[in-house]
Amino acid sequence: MLVPGTPGATQLEGGVAQNRTSITYRPDVDGLRALAVLLVVFEHLHTSVTGGYIGVDVFFVISGYLISSVILSEMSAGVFSITRFYERRIRRIFPALLVMLLGSAALTLICFIPSEADSFGRSLLAALFSSSNFLFWHRAGYFETQNAPLLHTWSLAVEEQFYILFPIFLVVLHRWYPNRLRAAIWSLTVLTFALACFWVRRDATAAFFFAPLRAWELLIGTIISQHYVPAINRNWQRNLAAIAGLLLILIPSVVYTARTHFPGLAALPPCVGAALLITAGEKGHSTVGRVLAWRPVVFIGLISYSLYLWRWPILVFQQSSYILTSAPAGSGTAGVAVFAVSLAAGTLSWLFVETPFRTGRFRPARRVLFACTGVAFALIAAVGALLVTSKGYPSRFPSEALAIDRYSKYDVTRAYRKDVCFIDPATSAGSNFVNFNKAVCLAEDRTRKQYLLIGDSHAAHLYPGLRTVFPELNISQATTGGCKAFLTQPKGKEAHAYCKDMWNYIYRDYLVHHHVDAVLISGQWYDADLPELGHTIHWMQQQGINVILFGPGIEFDTTLPRLLFTVSLLDRKAALIDSHSSTKPMQTEEKLAALARNQWKIRYISVYENLCARNLSEESAALLRTRSGCPLYAARGVPLLFDAHHLTADGSILFARTVRSLHQLP
Repeated sequence: MLVPGTPGATQLEGGVAQNRTSITYRPDVDGLRALAVLLVVFEHLHTSVTGGYIGVDVFFVISGYLISSVILSEMSAGVFSITRFYERRIRRIFPALLVMLLGSAALTLICFIPSEADSFGRSLLAALFSSSNFLFWHRAGYFETQNAPLLHTWSLAVEEQFYILFPIFLVVLHRWYPNRLRAAIWSLTVLTFALACFWVRRDATAAFFFAPLRAWELLIGTIISQHYVPAINRNWQRNLAAIAGLLLILIPSVVYTARTHFPGLAALPPCVGAALLITAGEKGHSTVGRVLAWRPVVFIGLISYSLYLWRWPILVFQQSSYILTSAPAGSGTAGVAVFAVSLAAGTLSWLFVETPFRTGRFRPARRVLFACTGVAFALIAAVGALLVTSKGYPSRFPSEALAIDRYSKYDVTRAYRKDVCFIDPATSAGSNFVNFNKAVCLAEDRTRKQYLLIGDSHAAHLYPGLRTVFPELNISQATTGGCKAFLTQPKGKEAHAYCKDMWNYIYRDYLVHHHVDAVLISGQWYDADLPELGHTIHWMQQQGINVILFGPGIEFDTTLPRLLFTVSLLDRKAALIDSHSSTKPMQTEEKLAALARNQWKIRYISVYENLCARNLSEESAALLRTRSGCPLYAARGVPLLFDAHHLTADGSILFARTVRSLHQLP
């Protein structure tokens, strides 16, 4: 999965010395905040920072450190107030957040298709009520689009949920059990960490979004704020600790990927790294601390909350609607544009929204603050409710565009035989190999030839077409989401139990004891897959099994319905689509076709050759195509793909018809 964190409220007590407490300003902590936000930003600009999402864990530690310092210092001084605590939270969080929400809502009304606007409205309401983590927890799935401008607000929700209970927890302990405060905080930290380590193996999505399973990260900040660990006094110790802390953050940021089991144990190194850097700077300076305290770095730290708030919506709107440049996603041009505009927006937000509400002569009084916040809150809630109740306010667009929008939320349940013959826990909670219906999916019919279709979702999307166009064949289906039909599945962190169960059964049981006339194997192939694919094909050939291989499919860097929707509003300017057509599958196609022909000696069916280099039906030929000749529609008003690379049922049928016309099957 590859979802990011946000700085959230970690700067609430940062940037300004506190009058009632002994807390002093730490520029190196602002520098650490800058490092965290840049890691998160660079991950989504397609750099080598593949694990930049650990930035949110660093922020959680900083947040726990700063806010616990203030709360417990005020409690010791006898001046702590829940009301004042939440007033500070509102001043720090809500002004910049509400402005970002309003700006994102305005862009949504301009740029987003109705189905996307409907989803945005729901996330808008969730962000207001600090429940984004629950929304995106339940929304996460294999076929979900990434057009979610408010995805990053999940971590704000996690922090707010934590800080609803944490001050009360501290008040109770400080008043009635002051001598047990240290033991209670250590115990809660260990308990929530152990739960996170356990739960990430059981349900990684829940572990990522669930606040109690992130609590230990904020509590690490509490531990170091209260000096529950030994101080680092000597200069050489500070330098060693700071270097180690920096490495514990930087190494995971380039080693971790979207497939790393996270958070849990994998989140420990960056959290410990943040703790070491903060602790090393408490008793003196270090070389790393001086770099972090450098004024340009500190400036990024000061604007990090606003930078993060604006960076993700800008990135999403660029990728979906190209508001900054027509350059494709992942290109250097798009990355530079997103970063520059995000930096500018973050700076302006910090100058004209964050700072005035926190400091200076224009700082509103409590009543004015609450009143302004309440009005803005009600206005944004009304916008969210309008988008949800109107299902995305579709009257904004012409009927042709709205017809395309229907495919943005395409239901593959029937076409793929999802949770029956296509198993994918990412799309259905509880879906696993136990749901695979052998009696239905592998049913035999001695009056027809028996073909077995195996692979990932790129095999499942062939099933409706093959079943329709080749009624004389009995086509069985065994398909899984997110893992290819390899004889040997990846080990360790890269493995999925349902993948192993499926392919162990197919190769070590079903194909050993049942006759099939041919195995049809398909997948979203990459160059790295070719050795294991060859090993799998060789094994089947040794068993006397006839293998037919399907090549990689047509891909775009964003969803095809979204591109077609945009084109329909731009007088069918197909150049926009050409700039977002992926060339990587075609490069893999050449290697795969050569291997199939010259080395594996098996029948190879090319999606590109069939669909892009051939004359299709008159109706299909008259429809819009890419520069390379690939059709964009399966029929009038029906996109070929429902996302960036999966065929609609009509697209599957169109492809299967080319297979029949070219006599590639049976």
